[in-house]
Amino acid sequence: MIHPICVLRLLVLSAFIQFQQTAGAQQPAAMQPPNIIFIIGDDINRDDLGSYGNPSVKTPNLDKMAAEGARFDNFFVTSSSCSPSRTSILTGRYPHNTGAAELHTPLPAGLTFFPEQLRKAGYYTALLGKWHEGPATARAYDSIISDTRRNGPGGEAQWLNMISTCKATGKPFFLWLATFDAHRPWSPDSDFTITHDPQKDIRVPPSLVDDSATRRDLASYYNEIGRIDAYLGKLREALEREGLAENTIIIFTADNGRPFPGSKTRLQDRGLKEPLLLYWPGKIRPGMVSKALISSIDIGPTVLDIAGVKPASSIQGASFLPLLSQPKKGFRTYIFGEHNWHDYEAYERSVRTKDFLYIYNARPQYDNGGPIDANQSPAAYSLKQRSGSLTALQQDALQQPRPGEEFFVMKRDPLQVKNEINNPKYRQQVQSLRNKLRQWQLETGDTQPVHLTPDWYHRISGKALPRKNIRGEMPGAAADATHNNNKGPF
Repeated sequence: MIHPICVLRLLVLSAFIQFQQTAGAQQPAAMQPPNIIFIIGDDINRDDLGSYGNPSVKTPNLDKMAAEGARFDNFFVTSSSCSPSRTSILTGRYPHNTGAAELHTPLPAGLTFFPEQLRKAGYYTALLGKWHEGPATARAYDSIISDTRRNGPGGEAQWLNMISTCKATGKPFFLWLATFDAHRPWSPDSDFTITHDPQKDIRVPPSLVDDSATRRDLASYYNEIGRIDAYLGKLREALEREGLAENTIIIFTADNGRPFPGSKTRLQDRGLKEPLLLYWPGKIRPGMVSKALISSIDIGPTVLDIAGVKPASSIQGASFLPLLSQPKKGFRTYIFGEHNWHDYEAYERSVRTKDFLYIYNARPQYDNGGPIDANQSPAAYSLKQRSGSLTALQQDALQQPRPGEEFFVMKRDPLQVKNEINNPKYRQQVQSLRNKLRQWQLETGDTQPVHLTPDWYHRISGKALPRKNIRGEMPGAAADATHNNNKGPF
């Protein structure tokens, strides 16, 4: 008996071959490979969606997407930092293997981008919204609309127009929809049709102080998430009107943790663990939930697998397509994360299993209260004003110096507060993950430069320092990691 997922692949591949044989001709939707829409939100925690257990935030369309599609509960990005996270998804490679491990460094032209492979295979490809992966990535898209003037303050204004454009091409399409929501600075709360009351509609995470300033800050953040949700609803309506809904896959995720102290740039779950929803009408059992460990470098090869396109040899990730028919099946054993320069000097690495998290920090002399927009936020000021009366989790964002190593036990400590690195009970597990992290670094060419990019801003005042715009050595550069295609431990 042929496995159902194999039948699905054969059907998709057969349709795609027929499409290529008649390239350029208008075809019935049933004969085309599926259209794929990839939506990536900016700075959004998984805990801030209704489908992931937040009863306060207003995300009815995302919740509907989860109910009608698949929800992945253990999806992790490779870096809790905007552009390194996105370049990692785009290339299917770890940040130090992209040559762009630090914020706002462009991808080199020699790498392959998975939308580029789709374009070469006959897809119409477009990027709308945030685009800061470097000019070389332009070749991956037939169309790029990246300015706020046309995309609007949240980055979603062109979504509906692009659906009509895609239909007119007669080709299957891939859209990379990158919102500016919910990145600071916030849009004025008066701009939103969906709003959240600071007192009634906010769930303050335990890493922050529950006061009026923090609640107002979170309400503005929730409003931006609500705008994404509203446009998702409009997007699905547009697909229905154009007769494209039944052959269009929608994927939703985010690049890193919320832009608040204790989340963004952190290697704990509150920085790396992100939402991942996948809607594929007629192909996924509604309400499917998978608890398999998945890395963001697995998105590209999965999309290519769906489209019947062989992933480039440079891709370090793997397709998780089999999970769509077997959600209880395992996938990864290890998840690896990086924290490199993002406004401030940093070099941290992590390895996580379902049970444990180990973090190595080569710059323990520094705090990690997040990037400048987070550590200069109203929520951050609330933490700093109460520094003498904070919980251990709240104080964590202000801690200086920090431990050189951290080890957390998920069952006992899901919020990852208690560092068990010196607990003799876990000596064997600690050493095992130390060894696994080192193996990953050696196999993939991760290096630890002596001269990293320094702080560009004062860590307390936020003022620019004289060394702003000075770059150090990129992690991985000394080992030529951009040419290293080793996948590392899986």
